[in-house]
Amino acid sequence: MAHEELPPINITPGAIRFNTDSMKLEYFRIGMEGGNSSSYAGIGTVAAGEWVQITTDTSDIQTGGTRGVFAVGSSGSYDTTTQYVTVSTTGNALDFGDLTGTARGYGASFSSRTRGVFAAGQNGGTNQNNIDFVTISSTGTATTFGNIHDHLVRYPTGLSNTTRGLLIGGYDGSAVRNELRYVTIASTGDTVDFGDSAGGTHYASSACASSTRGIFQRGSTIDIEFITISTLGNAAEFGNTLLTNQSGQFGLSNSVRGIFAGGYTPGGTNVNAISYISISTLGNALDFGDLTRTNAAYGASLASATRGVFAGGGKWPAGTNVIDYVQIMSTGNAIDFGDCIDSKVPLGAFGCSNGHGGLG
Repeated sequence: MAHEELPPINITPGAIRFNTDSMKLEYFRIGMEGGNSSSYAGIGTVAAGEWVQITTDTSDIQTGGTRGVFAVGSSGSYDTTTQYVTVSTTGNALDFGDLTGTARGYGASFSSRTRGVFAAGQNGGTNQNNIDFVTISSTGTATTFGNIHDHLVRYPTGLSNTTRGLLIGGYDGSAVRNELRYVTIASTGDTVDFGDSAGGTHYASSACASSTRGIFQRGSTIDIEFITISTLGNAAEFGNTLLTNQSGQFGLSNSVRGIFAGGYTPGGTNVNAISYISISTLGNALDFGDLTRTNAAYGASLASATRGVFAGGGKWPAGTNVIDYVQIMSTGNAIDFGDCIDSKVPLGAFGCSNGHGGLG
């Protein structure tokens, strides 16, 4: 008689087993969208997760050994340099390479499991429309991807799943924009129109995603919106932020939970609050905890299936080289991770990783 096999406790995402019933190899994934935790007599509640058969297409395996790459932005002056960390460890950032062309900050980024994309930004008030990409597992100088097809913007936000990256809103120098644009990450080329924001313009927003749904907070408002990444069309209302009218927040996720952190409120007061949402539902953000510092606006967000990392940020003209992290499926205050490279104090940094929630 078949029996239910209890999932291992504290299992590492990406662990492999041989199923003697099906005679197939399987891997374990946690934090999947729509997953439910289970209760077992004598054990308690086991985190949402499942064993998944490995096929010839293993592109959906998400492991914990994730690399995060971020562009420095402005470290006293605008910069082209990029740095990286291994999200599952702790320690200081290491040199990755450089972006192409003009030094810039306050751009947006998104990624697949292999490629990180860095788009838009500004240098001294001059907006940039170039898009670059890197191979996340390597190091070196970025390669040209394409350009923003409509408005040159700074302060946009980005999100992605495994195939499609979105660039949302931004400021074109005279007006805040409400356009949503997208690219196919595995290719190269200019952005294409996706739709518009549900509630209006987006400026200094933050974003996160599952493999199907993208979530973004409209900077300087309480509004959170969502889109279905694989479609085209306008965004819809999701809920409200924890604090009033935050801008410049960190945004990251695994495939179940989205995290917003830091930023500043009207009047320029920096905050260290962390909040969270359940991506597959609708509703308002809830309190998670606090960052280790208060100067935490316009930094780089990096994530794996289990951990969220917040690198740099600050308040103009001063940035910080602090990196801290949280366990995404818990709640509580952030923990020190390490530091950015000593000579680089990122402000207006933007980053991505090969293990975030949009990758399944």
